[in-house]
Amino acid sequence: MMAKSKYYVVWIGKSPGIYTNWTECQAQVNHMNDAKFKSFDSKSEAEKAYKEGWKLHWGQGQKSKSARVKPVGSGNLEDIDFNSISVDVGTSGNPGPVEYQGVDTRTGEVLFAVGPVSRGTNNLGEFLAIVHALAYLKKQGSTKTVYSDSVNAINWVKKKAVSSTLERDESTAEIWTLVDRAVRWLQTNSYENKVSKWETKAWGEIKADYGRK
Repeated sequence: MMAKSKYYVVWIGKSPGIYTNWTECQAQVNHMNDAKFKSFDSKSEAEKAYKEGWKLHWGQGQKSKSARVKPVGSGNLEDIDFNSISVDVGTSGNPGPVEYQGVDTRTGEVLFAVGPVSRGTNNLGEFLAIVHALAYLKKQGSTKTVYSDSVNAINWVKKKAVSSTLERDESTAEIWTLVDRAVRWLQTNSYENKVSKWETKAWGEIKADYGRK
């Protein structure tokens, strides 16, 4: 199934503007910790958002929008533990190239970024991102919470095992090497950090989101 056309707004990047494909957008924001960018479904939405600026549309700028659609009895942004790390995955196809990053939930600062790995799945990338965050925090002696928006990956971390149908062959050797290493880390290390589900419907996109939806 072909993906719908997207328009990518880059507010802060090497060359701010509106791009019609992810490859061009990615070239403007790669390796820029303070990049601000997001995808939109229509050209008119993208043009309007670009003019209005990133503060209304990126990160905490989604607060008012998410508040309108939050389920009854939930969605209070005060429920978020901002003293935490949020992780997310960027994929091009599933399976396809995978990259992931971990950011400071409060500031959006990128704390680590890996990839792209040549071929993997979204869930495996999410799993790697969570384990990377746990290892990162353990080195710091920190008990901060880790947020992910992937239920499957969170369950895999709790079980210390993955359940993926991705075949093991030459094209997937890189991702499986990383996953096997991450599973071994979980089996040989303990941690006190909470691994919590980011409530996207109530809180908006996770702070580590790549903006590719």
